Amino acid sequence: MSTQTSTTRPSTAVDAIADDYLARTAALSPISATYYGIAGYEEELDDFSPAGHAAASELRRDILGRLEGVTPVDDIDRVTVAALRERIGLAEETYAAGLDEMMLNVIASPLQEIRGCFDLMSTETDEDWGVFARRLEKVPTALDQWKQSLSAAADRGQVAPRRQVKACIAQCKDLTADDGYFGGLLDGSTPGTEDLSDGTRTHLEGAVGGARAAYAELGTWLADELLDRAPEADACGREAYALMSRAFIGAEVDLEETYRWGQEEVRRITAEMAAVADQIKPGATVAGAIAALDADPAYQLHGTDELKAWMQKKADEAIAELADTHFDIPDPVRTIECLIAPTQTGGIYYTGPSEDFTRPGRMWWSVPRGVTAFGTWKELTTVYHEGVPGHHLQVAQTVFRSELLNRWRRIGIWTSGHGEGWALYAELLMAELGHMDDPGNRLGLLDSQSLRAARVVIDIGVHCGFEAPEEVGGGEWDYDKAWAYLTAHANQGEAWLRFELDRYLGWPGQAPSYKIGERLWLQLREQVREKEGDAFSLKDFHRRALDIGSVGLDTLRQAVLGELD
Repeated sequence: MSTQTSTTRPSTAVDAIADDYLARTAALSPISATYYGIAGYEEELDDFSPAGHAAASELRRDILGRLEGVTPVDDIDRVTVAALRERIGLAEETYAAGLDEMMLNVIASPLQEIRGCFDLMSTETDEDWGVFARRLEKVPTALDQWKQSLSAAADRGQVAPRRQVKACIAQCKDLTADDGYFGGLLDGSTPGTEDLSDGTRTHLEGAVGGARAAYAELGTWLADELLDRAPEADACGREAYALMSRAFIGAEVDLEETYRWGQEEVRRITAEMAAVADQIKPGATVAGAIAALDADPAYQLHGTDELKAWMQKKADEAIAELADTHFDIPDPVRTIECLIAPTQTGGIYYTGPSEDFTRPGRMWWSVPRGVTAFGTWKELTTVYHEGVPGHHLQVAQTVFRSELLNRWRRIGIWTSGHGEGWALYAELLMAELGHMDDPGNRLGLLDSQSLRAARVVIDIGVHCGFEAPEEVGGGEWDYDKAWAYLTAHANQGEAWLRFELDRYLGWPGQAPSYKIGERLWLQLREQVREKEGDAFSLKDFHRRALDIGSVGLDTLRQAVLGELD
């Protein structure tokens, strides 16, 4: 597949179908439009009711039907057709299984999506805040529509596990607390709100009050109407898990073999961590080495201002060091903005740029309330994961490829196994290139890898009903065994790990997609290396693979190896 072109590739009939799908998706999902950077929907929110889900299904079926009558003209078209069929087909399977309407979890359900879209909205001017307020006024309707879907699913016997419902109730309380998200919009702590006109301030106050009340009412409704209908069991079952695994990875994997491989990876990484710990402090355990690193001023940051400045410095350094050597990095992609998130969940995440790059790619750090000290030894690998050569390079350079890819391929497709797998691959690549030779930073990388491997074991094991490892007593998985396994192989704080475990239990198949995706990326690199022999170029491999965009990993492999029909 050609990776470069000196002129803009002519648009094809396949491109037209793909871009029509993206445009109609944006109209149905204004939240998605905001994430994609598509203008025109800033004041709207999605319809989360059963009718809204049905409309999305109708669109998908229309696109699948139109693909049957189109002929690809080149390899780029062939990838587009394969990717559309795979992504849309899986979305239809998910909808038919009733999983869309019942969606409720601690990290990626309408509760979080509705609030989260406001983080990406422009708030530089008084007019921007007016738009912000008008969208905020739509929150009560969106939450009511979501309750309609949850009720419809519950009437079919499909309700998220009790643990997830209780956690979402707690999130509603946190968001609506005096020091929560909505309070922060009015107390002067949110940048830009201090200079609003009187009219806009009054408008915003009313909108905030309505949204805040709607989230409080949602928490009450979940407690009164859904909690008692929610099952105690966390596991989704083998059949549902297989579907969600395919959706997140874009490939079908042998779950039994992958479960065994995950345990082998945990053992391998544990041994490597012990060896590095001995380098840091001879004779020390991993816990002892971590304590030494945490106490070392060379790795310490104090306050979010220092954290933000350090993030930006390291992200900028990575771009400068990798550009034109191991990667082709277009000029607009050489800018990344590092920010402290307005929430306090403890997560670190990336949001892509707008199409015109007026909104740059951004790395966000959601710092938990009360946390003021940070250890760079364990976070440098995260900067590479979220920035360059991780998500920022992957996402932003794909957005930039307007001369090569249609709009849907550039901004409208995201496959977790591809994207998160690449980000883990990026962490390992930085180690291969010598950027993680410092023992402290190396231990941070391995600690991150240990977590990712452990959640392969927990996620697949719990949801598929496989036998638990002997180290936690074997037999049937339960919460206590999952917690024991996670804390044995992850060294983050308890609150953070409790949230992580809730995430695995409530969002089946997503967390393993990181490590499984990394495995498939590494396998693909070796397949290309073997095929090309002495002609293999790592830089060319990266460019060729990334130019395809975030397709499912089976589609990626076939495209890179030239195996698409």
